[in-house]
Amino acid sequence: MTTAAMREAFATLRPAAELAQLEQAARSRSEADWIVGMNATRAATIRLRSSFDGAVSLGRVQTPTLAIIARREEEIRAFQPEPYWLVDARFEPSADSSRRYGGRFHAGAKPRLATEAEALAIVAAVRAQAGEITKVEKREVTEKPPMLYDLTSLQRDANTRFGFSARRTLGAAQRLYEEHKALTYPRTNSRFLTSDMAPEIKPTAELVGARPEYREAAAYVAGLDLLPLARVIDDSKVTDHHAIIPTRAEHPVEKMGADDRRVYDLVVRRFLAAFHPEAVLENTRVETTVAEHVFRTRGRVLLVPGWRGVYLAAAEDAEPGGESATDEDEVDDQALPRLDQGEPSVTLEIESLAKETKPPRRYTDASLLGAMETAGKLVDDEELREAMKDSGIGTPATRASIIERLIDVGYVERDGRALVATEKGLNVIRLLGEHALTSPDLTGSWEHRLGRIERGEDSREQFMRDIAGFAKETVEVLDETLKDVRIPRANLGPCPVCGHDIVENRKGYSCWAREDPGCGFVIWKGKAGKQLPLAVARELIATGRTARPVTGFRGRSGRSFRARLALAQTEEGRWRVEFDEPWAREGAKPPEVEVEPADERDAA
Repeated sequence: MTTAAMREAFATLRPAAELAQLEQAARSRSEADWIVGMNATRAATIRLRSSFDGAVSLGRVQTPTLAIIARREEEIRAFQPEPYWLVDARFEPSADSSRRYGGRFHAGAKPRLATEAEALAIVAAVRAQAGEITKVEKREVTEKPPMLYDLTSLQRDANTRFGFSARRTLGAAQRLYEEHKALTYPRTNSRFLTSDMAPEIKPTAELVGARPEYREAAAYVAGLDLLPLARVIDDSKVTDHHAIIPTRAEHPVEKMGADDRRVYDLVVRRFLAAFHPEAVLENTRVETTVAEHVFRTRGRVLLVPGWRGVYLAAAEDAEPGGESATDEDEVDDQALPRLDQGEPSVTLEIESLAKETKPPRRYTDASLLGAMETAGKLVDDEELREAMKDSGIGTPATRASIIERLIDVGYVERDGRALVATEKGLNVIRLLGEHALTSPDLTGSWEHRLGRIERGEDSREQFMRDIAGFAKETVEVLDETLKDVRIPRANLGPCPVCGHDIVENRKGYSCWAREDPGCGFVIWKGKAGKQLPLAVARELIATGRTARPVTGFRGRSGRSFRARLALAQTEEGRWRVEFDEPWAREGAKPPEVEVEPADERDAA
């Protein structure tokens, strides 16, 4: 939103008729959201008012998104870990201590052993034994430069690298657009530029190259005789807004906040990297055979940095705890010494490792945004993801608000970087079952039709008739299926004060009922923006405190924090749940943090 850009826009105003189809699609999307959401929410709330406190919020986009998170949570809860064993060794080739390397036992393509006895037998057979390097394979692979950012890919990267929520990234990008005039319009779903922008690429690169951290990469782009535009310029892939790139204006980097600076850095480096050559890597696979047992080793060396060179200096700025695609069964890539096939190698160390299979990872903002973009399908390839974009859940501009909406209505909580479905969220999806409202494919097909309306290939009138019919059918189905639904209330056992049964109700866990007032002991569900789950209430009743911090509390600023809890008695004799942390006992505010590095539970 630079002054020059605004002047150019006013000088080249387009007739409203040219954008009539875009207006029809936008109006259809807004009306469809309202019609489906309002009717479904009212029907579910009326039928479930005895089971839930407050509205049961349903929506055309939020419900399939909740279904993705809730079904993953069900998979995790149903997962039964199974033990297995790995065997790792260290080798020294040709009595040369400077060339030591590690390897992992493989039986064919499988490193896992079903029993500890098998693992120990291999350890005993290989310990201190001489072997031979029986295979050394080297293969060069190339990696294409990344595509430019749209909003979703920018949010995913910022979450993976820095732990930013989708809303936090959008806020920073919006400030960089509106206040700092440093980035182009961020709420875009395009990763391409239009052909008339090609002359602006080199001047923009020269402008960002004024800063020392971008100077070398910018000089390379500015010095190219012919820019590689095949993966950057495509008029057919740009509708209302092009990809996010730096503006051709002065960028007041010194005035930017920490979040803004990080998001700006991501966009600038991606812009420069897009015009660099492919990176070339050498993958090496070594097999060492000892007593007929084969150990595999992997190595990876960057031969030609190419576009990766743009990021080398920024790698240290990333925070720990991001997602990793590394297969736990494989040995990490090593910086391997020179190893020759047929060379003798002695086993220096060997050990068996007891492991357990792990459930699927919970969604983070990054992985959930990716699932929303592809209607729940797992797609990693950038170009295939681009082809599926018209069939995703929601739009880049709304996905962050959908995630926050699920948190606000109590369906989802943040646990570090992980998004965890609450009992309320799980129960909503369980009650809806396989209803079409929970289907990412259905919502994706609607987005596809809205895209066709934008291009004049579908009718707004027919789309809205279909939406009205779906809303009517949904209300009828919810009215019938939820008519007699009663979610059973949990019994948490005897009250620690009076001995009466403590029973769950809509607002808390207490020992009083209409026919039996009990002693008044109650643990309210709501605390600091979080609904305390049944497991936490059971632990508080049994032991008086939680052994581990409870996640998902929210401070006044809206940022999350975690804390231990304890039951405390007031001077009036009433029991209440307090934060059991030093800062709480001192009367200080909680240490509010947006995210924390993922622990084992986040990765589960």
